[in-house]
Order: sequence, then structure tokens, then C-alpha cells
Amino acid sequence: MIEPDSVSEGSSPIEELMELTAQSLCQLDIKEHFNVIKEIGRGKYGRVLLVTHRCRGTPMALKVLPKASTKLKGFLREYCISLHLSHHPCIVGLFGIAFQSPEHYGFAQELVVGRDLFAIIQPRVGIPECAVKRCAIQVSSALEFIHQLGLVHRDIKPENVLLLDSHCQRVKLADFGLTQKQGTFIHFIKGTLPYMSPELCAMVLEEDQKEIKAPPLSVQASLDTWAFGVLLFCILTGFFPWERCMDDDDFYQEFAEWCHDPEKNPVPSQWKRFTPTCMEMFERLLALDANKRCLVKDVKDYVGKEWVKSNCMIGLVEDCGKGTSPLLSPCKSSPALQ
Repeated sequence: MIEPDSVSEGSSPIEELMELTAQSLCQLDIKEHFNVIKEIGRGKYGRVLLVTHRCRGTPMALKVLPKASTKLKGFLREYCISLHLSHHPCIVGLFGIAFQSPEHYGFAQELVVGRDLFAIIQPRVGIPECAVKRCAIQVSSALEFIHQLGLVHRDIKPENVLLLDSHCQRVKLADFGLTQKQGTFIHFIKGTLPYMSPELCAMVLEEDQKEIKAPPLSVQASLDTWAFGVLLFCILTGFFPWERCMDDDDFYQEFAEWCHDPEKNPVPSQWKRFTPTCMEMFERLLALDANKRCLVKDVKDYVGKEWVKSNCMIGLVEDCGKGTSPLLSPCKSSPALQ
């Protein structure tokens, strides 16, 4: 993760909220104020606990981050950004409770009773097209709102889309630990994920490298657009389209060649299940040139049209080709951004 101290910030509502929160951050013992029922999430960042408030009995999701691996400014940024965005209907809400204990920082957020999007994806199959479209509309609405406020989510993946029901009638975008202001510069990254765009993968610092030759990358909404396109592919198919957007990945190279000249190059095997209209949508979301990518809201123009060919049974490799790795285990940890 990019360390907050490495980012030059200007005055903004979030910066002001961070300053006020720092001044009023209370000390409390978790078990004195909350009944801890069980752990519902865990990652490099810390844990998410299902709790009830001891006085009011309100169920909450408590995100707890260890001080040993979390800077105060980083915690304040995540909390204040989450609070700033939480009134949108497709973004997880917050209770406005932030605190510290001797060993942790924490804040309370809305308890979404259900699973995340990853949990309902059937490997090699995906989820029904109608559910994908409902999810696409809601996530694009949340991202449009985030981008209008000059922010970039930076961690769009199925695990960060929470479900209020198993049919994607209502979904909520979560986890703003990597969210940054547009225009923030990334100097290098360590490791890749299938959701990362080509320009972000170009910033990878390999183990035997000391520095990156590429100039710093400016964080823009187009990074979310790319990740959103990959997310739609994943939930439609049950596959990752590639492991990473780099020259050594054959699946990515095949897609890149098709993008450069769709008339001369055949549609890659794992994309043949999609209609020409759907491929047009993917071509715009996953444009190799970040400046040519569409806005996330443009996906709504395609929702009323067919995405998967009616004669193509998802999961039938002979008809539709196959992708890279099936979605068997979630990408729980994001690469370290610096």
C-alpha cells in the first residue's frame, strides 16, 4: 500500500475531516463497549468483527487494524474517505464511530448480512447474466460517485462487493483502504493482480530490480474502469481473463493483439462466448490506452442488450474456449503500493 506520508495532499474536505477526527479520536476497550460475536473477515490490513453495541444492541461490523502495521494517517484516511462516501446507497455505510485501543485502531461500519460477490461465483461458470447486469449498474453508480469526488477506489474486485441478497438485487461497494486522490503519483509497485491495468503492471519492481525506468504513474479513474471490466469478465465466466497484464502472459497478449486490430485478429478463445455488443463494451472498458477508456457509467448503455450468446453454454470449453485460472480462491491481499 502507498504510505500516506509519501503523498502530497492539498486542503480538502477529507483532509479537514482527518484533522478533526485525529483531535477527537477516543480511547476505548473493544470488549467493554461491544459484544464480539465472531470474526467475519481477515487480511493483511487486520480483521473485521461482527459485534453488537453493549448499550444499544445494534449489530455492526468492526474493522480493527493493528497499530504495529498501520500508520495513524493511513487509518484516518481510510476512515474519513469511507465516512465521506458512505451516504451513497451502493456504498457500505458507517456509524461515525472511530477509536483506538492500546494495540489497535478501529471503526464501525454497517453490517451487510450476506456474502461478498466472490462467494457466489461458480468456477468456470460465473453467475447469471441478469445478476451480473444488476451488479454492474450498482457498482458503476458507486464508482461514478467516487470519481466525481476526485477519488479512485484502486481495489475493485469481487471480494469488495458485498451482497444484501444472493441475486444481486442490492450490492454495496466496500473497502477504501487503497483509495487515493486523482493525480496521486505511484512510483513503483510490488506484485500484480489480474485486476490491475497494463500501465499499473508496468510499474512492477521485480526482485532483481533496484528501480523502475518508467516515470511515476498518475492515479486516474481509468484504473478503476479497467478493474471494473475485469470484474465483469470474472463474474460472467468464472475465470480470470489473465494472470497479469504483462508480456509474459499469453492470455493477455492474445487479447492485446485483438485490441490492436480486431478485424485481422480473431476474438481470443475465452472471449468467444460474448456477443459483438458485449465485446464492444469490453473493448471500451479495457482499452489498452488509458486515455481511450470509457467512463464506468457508460456500461449502463449496454445493460439492455444481450451479453452472452444464447447458443453458448457457459462452462462448455469446446464451444467457448477457456480462460486462465478458474476462480477457486479470492485475491485477499493487494500488492504493496509504494
